[in-house]
Amino acid sequence: MEFSHLFALLIFAFISSLSPGPNNIMLMTSGANIGFYKTIPHILGIITGYSVMLLLIGLGLMPLFQQYPLIQNTLQILCSFYLLFLAYKIATSNALGSHKRQFKAMSFFTAAGFQWLNPKGWSMALSAMTLYGSELNYAMAIAVITGVFAVVNIPSACIWTIAGQKSQRLLADPKRLKIFNYSMASLLVTSVGFSF
Repeated sequence: MEFSHLFALLIFAFISSLSPGPNNIMLMTSGANIGFYKTIPHILGIITGYSVMLLLIGLGLMPLFQQYPLIQNTLQILCSFYLLFLAYKIATSNALGSHKRQFKAMSFFTAAGFQWLNPKGWSMALSAMTLYGSELNYAMAIAVITGVFAVVNIPSACIWTIAGQKSQRLLADPKRLKIFNYSMASLLVTSVGFSF
């Protein structure tokens, strides 16, 4: 892969990973509710799950979805219901410091599995493989694309989580936290609308 091609991929990966989407909204919400360290399994799950997804798409899963569009449509519907469920959980979580707080960080495996139901993730993966996977050495292109996204997802996920954590003082007031959680839940619901 030429340097100019790699640089373009790096910029694409950074901008698409840093832009708002279901993963980043949930990371910010988690950072605000339970802090950075308790969100680390969620961060690692996103990075690992998305890397596996990129590899499998690059290695030929896309022809299956193109041949059987019902599979992709089913995934989109499952994704929408799951995002709505997550939005509900975010909106109904209790205040910071509450011993009855219901908010729980997404586990490593749940976050990894969620990548398959994330419309923004699918869009990014398909675009990356289409735009940057057409090199002569396709296997190397898949490895580079996957590696670039894995590396870029680390600072992106950390930025969103830390932004949420830094807002904890502001959100110590239960009313403000409720407004924040309702806002994040609304953004998540809005992202469902954009997936159709």
